[in-house]
Amino acid sequence: MTNLTRRALLCSGTAACLFGTPDIAQAATQRIKLPADAATRDAATVTAIRTKSPIVAMTFDDGPHPRLTPKLLDMLKQRDLRATFYLIGNRVTTWPDIVRRIADEGHEIGNHSWSHPNLAKHSNASVLSQIDRTSDAIFKVTGRPPVTFRPPYGAFTKRQRLMLYKERNLPTILWSVDPQDWRRPGASVVSKRILKASHPGAIILSHDIQSGTVKAMPNTFDGLVARGLMLGTVSQMMGWPLWQDRRFRKVTG
Repeated sequence: MTNLTRRALLCSGTAACLFGTPDIAQAATQRIKLPADAATRDAATVTAIRTKSPIVAMTFDDGPHPRLTPKLLDMLKQRDLRATFYLIGNRVTTWPDIVRRIADEGHEIGNHSWSHPNLAKHSNASVLSQIDRTSDAIFKVTGRPPVTFRPPYGAFTKRQRLMLYKERNLPTILWSVDPQDWRRPGASVVSKRILKASHPGAIILSHDIQSGTVKAMPNTFDGLVARGLMLGTVSQMMGWPLWQDRRFRKVTG
């Protein structure tokens, strides 16, 4: 990683498991599901956060999208809300201005691999290459690397999750609410599913490459707030410093 030790992240915490340019068309139709062993408790895997605060994490995968992500950012800015964006590395390098805007407006950026493959079929070296290239790209654009990872399609074995946590200190962030927006059920359905399933500590999966998802967000955001739920980033939910406030130890040579 550029001028950064991959494991020397100052202020890093331990993630607690509580419940245990890609082809956009393919990403929209590929089945997305939690790994079968996601409920197994381990420090590397997070599906939801036990919290006394009425807070949820809205997360958006597969971006940035050149048209839809700015629209989503406008909605969040209008409401003074924060979200977490799991970005694909080759899209980070294609649309760095959008990535910079995400960071500048107080949202968290996570790692979603370089090219969105099914990583469960990859070797350790290939997995780390996908993740390191993405972390480097995000670091070059924003000045800080991501501190969490989400696997494409949820396809990441327990062995891989533990390996990544050991080698890169990155917990794997999964989810507890899935509106299946990748099936394109329509904006109203996406919103209703999120509002029905959300609860304090929930991590909500969604995709800002889907127009129906972005259209669903005004009602979703307003509905969550009306229920007394706050929107925070994944780091906030885990009790870590805000991503923008974290400090990283540089190395020379």
